[in-house]
Amino acid sequence: MANNTEVKNLLDAGVHFGHLTRKWDPNMAPYIYMERNGIHIINLYKTKAKLDEANEALRKIAASGRKILFVATKKQAKDIVAQHAGDANMPYITERWPGGMLTNFVTIRKAVKKMALVDRMKKDGRYETLSKKERLQVDRMRAKLEKNLGSIVDMTRMPAALFIVDTVREHIAVKEALKLGIPIFAMADTNANPRDIDYVIPSNDDASKSIDIIVNSAAQAIKAGLEDRKNEKNNEAAKSEKEAKAEKPAKAKKEAVKAEEEE
Repeated sequence: MANNTEVKNLLDAGVHFGHLTRKWDPNMAPYIYMERNGIHIINLYKTKAKLDEANEALRKIAASGRKILFVATKKQAKDIVAQHAGDANMPYITERWPGGMLTNFVTIRKAVKKMALVDRMKKDGRYETLSKKERLQVDRMRAKLEKNLGSIVDMTRMPAALFIVDTVREHIAVKEALKLGIPIFAMADTNANPRDIDYVIPSNDDASKSIDIIVNSAAQAIKAGLEDRKNEKNNEAAKSEKEAKAEKPAKAKKEAVKAEEEE
């Protein structure tokens, strides 16, 4: 599962390559192993420890039935995050962060509902009553909303946490999460400020292989949490069924005794 990601796998994926030393954030010093050819090298043993810690927390959130919103708008991360987050049945933002996504969540939900409205119009025939120009405008609006917000259509309430790739780039998402007290899980390169992150995963957030191995690990942890939730529900259902079956003979016996007493 998620926690089986070894240091060797991280090394092979280039997770240890940081930014140029002149671009570093001094707060990342505890996670830096050394400097080589003007580039900071991340301590992968600390990366693994932090990844395991983050995965355990992600698993618990998923097991509770809450959503984790993935955020990654940089080119090399978009498709990777969309794939893994989608596989884990979690919402994600990969186009651009809509301002107020969290702090003005009600308005964002209204925009998402517009897509559902257009879909209903096409089903009940109202769409056909529109003029050609109006249909074109509606289709354009629907396509734009689908591109930017289609991946969060099932997120009916605020996410329990954010998983961010590159907090420097996604600084608006970080600010909104901090303002609302929403926990942040993030891949943090050597130019990031880890003090803003609840679960920091020191790692190369520029290379696709590095992004893939970390995000995949997180997604697997979430899947494990969802499986835990499913198993717990099945166990509760089985327990309830067993108790119901046990109650039937006892109830019948009680009724028989009562009938005898009445006679």
